[in-house]
Amino acid sequence: MLPDLRAELGGRIRALVGSGEIDLTRPPGDDGLFGPASAAWRVHADFSAMMIGGVSALLLQMLHPRALAGVWDHSDFRRDRLGRLRRTAQFISVTTFGSAAAADRLIGKVRAIHDHVSGILPDGTPYDANDPALLTWVHVAEVDSFLRAYVRYGDPGFPAAMQDRYLREVATIARRLGAIVVPETRREVEAYYRAVRSELRFDDRTRDVAAALLAPGPDAVTNAALSLVAPAGIDLLPPWAAALHCRTPSAFGRPAIRLGARGMSSVLRWALKRA
Repeated sequence: MLPDLRAELGGRIRALVGSGEIDLTRPPGDDGLFGPASAAWRVHADFSAMMIGGVSALLLQMLHPRALAGVWDHSDFRRDRLGRLRRTAQFISVTTFGSAAAADRLIGKVRAIHDHVSGILPDGTPYDANDPALLTWVHVAEVDSFLRAYVRYGDPGFPAAMQDRYLREVATIARRLGAIVVPETRREVEAYYRAVRSELRFDDRTRDVAAALLAPGPDAVTNAALSLVAPAGIDLLPPWAAALHCRTPSAFGRPAIRLGARGMSSVLRWALKRA
């Protein structure tokens, strides 16, 4: 009975992120961009932390008007929020665990997509997905969220030196996508946030995109997962970002949110463990 339940739940989880649609095989001697001993492998292998960090990252990213405009103008975010999460998960999986050639191909594909993502903000300011500064924002919001989720729900004892190593490793992906000045340590990330916060906004469009991201799932299993992941993702936001979203969890609510997320993490690790 338990092996059947594990297989069923594991299959549903893998289908949710589309892991069966990608090829992570590597030729002998090819460790990909990072390799099994890397900090990136450790962080990105924790599925539940990546889910929570992924939701938090999207909420953080949309606070930048130019990042939000790319979503608003060039995606069907109301009907395709799970597709966006799936594509992000597949990109992370291939660039972390796939062959070097597969990672290069996918990075090239994303760069080609960015060539067609540009437009004008409501205030008349132009935006372009290839803007190095915008690429840095999207990258930092994403990997910082993954790392903080991993430390909270995966390995609270993850050493500070390994956290900085992780940021140095994944900075190579940002540069391959076109970013130039990329923070590579926890201290540099915090300094970066202080420098960029004056550019961040919350408006009606941010509210709409956030509501679409956090809406109930299309089926019972997805909805159950999102009911735990979404509050944990909000709780993971830096306090200033949660305040901008007007979604700061109460002091009384935080323990329940974290307890639920830890319970979910235990179940997911059990379901995804290979027999």
